[in-house]
Amino acid sequence: MKDFYKILGVRQDATLAEIKRAYREKAKNLHPDLTGDVSRRDEFDEVVKAYRVLSDLRQRSIFDESFFVKMHVKKTQTDSFDYYKWLSERDDDESRAKFIFFTLMHQKEDEAVAEFKRMQTTRADFSLKNYFTREDFMDYGYILAEELVIRGEYYDAFLLLEQIIKMEYSYSYFYIFFPEVLDFTMNILKRNIDGVINDELALDVYERALDLNLGKANDRFFLKKMAEEYHRIGDEATSEFCFAQSEKL
Repeated sequence: MKDFYKILGVRQDATLAEIKRAYREKAKNLHPDLTGDVSRRDEFDEVVKAYRVLSDLRQRSIFDESFFVKMHVKKTQTDSFDYYKWLSERDDDESRAKFIFFTLMHQKEDEAVAEFKRMQTTRADFSLKNYFTREDFMDYGYILAEELVIRGEYYDAFLLLEQIIKMEYSYSYFYIFFPEVLDFTMNILKRNIDGVINDELALDVYERALDLNLGKANDRFFLKKMAEEYHRIGDEATSEFCFAQSEKL
């Protein structure tokens, strides 16, 4: 039995976020469609298999019991320095940003989301992307968006995904994973905005979505939703304008 943790290059106690990121990195370097090198197909298939097992809680548990018990592998001890405590005691924006992603990556997702929401509502200029590399922000920002959706924070999730999509347009990073990002974003736009968040925020979301070049069919959908939102708030002139624009598409 092969060591799936070693194949992905992560520790046995790696979080799901770390496993996802490692998989993306490995897949980009090995995928035959991206590299043109079919000789490493078997290696790529191993990476895919390792990810499928380790990203599934039940399969990962079974693997741990069957593999690590046999191999007598002990979990690596954490460093004596308590980085979590150190970050918790600091109140500058950079430390709070690092606290959000640190807790997100160490199975403290509720804390990460709560702190992100607190910073968004109390500090107008706060932005996670100011304190991380572009790649780290895109990786962890996407995972944070997933956690926000789980907790019903659809507006904030969309704003994160909007930044990630624009970054991807400027310079590709997610490559073969970008359709997943777009599908995730469209799922929010079609299922979790209209009638879920208030009309003013919904209008803001749909207007922003029009700038993301998601295709004419989607733009038509956004404009129709905007027409409905404006109708609800009593702005009939703008509602009719949006509906007319949608019909042109």
